[in-house]
Amino acid sequence: MADKKLAIIATKGTLDWAYPPFILASTGAALGYEVSVFFTFYGLQLLRKKLNLKVSPLGNPGMPMPMGMDKWFPVLGTAIPGMESMMTAMMKNKIKQKGVASIEELRSLCIEADVKLIGCQMTIDLFDFQRDELLDEIDLGGAATFFEFAGESDVSLFI
Repeated sequence: MADKKLAIIATKGTLDWAYPPFILASTGAALGYEVSVFFTFYGLQLLRKKLNLKVSPLGNPGMPMPMGMDKWFPVLGTAIPGMESMMTAMMKNKIKQKGVASIEELRSLCIEADVKLIGCQMTIDLFDFQRDELLDEIDLGGAATFFEFAGESDVSLFI
């Protein structure tokens, strides 16, 4: 058993917000931490077998925009139809150009490193998820299940 424990709560289900929990979990496991990630509400999307993650530029003022758009393009303009698809394509292209691992690769790395991935049962029920839509390697449980681990963790992160 590891000397240190890392507990992460993942609540977001967009492409840009998928990276932090998987990067932190895989890094923690590589550093010898026992890691558990609780995926709740929109974060549960990250445990789907088939991912279709997008970037939402709307309401994300920290997102770097191409061509200096953050200096001249109004935030309201990000609500224009097609912007989400355009920004998602640009982000995926940037990820590929920079050689950053895909979410699928990071998830596999976490599974190989024995990171415990927990899907929130209440969220599954709330949003009518089917168990066969989700990765086979995950556990299901409620907040109490996660707290058993998080209560003894050295580091707890809410993402």
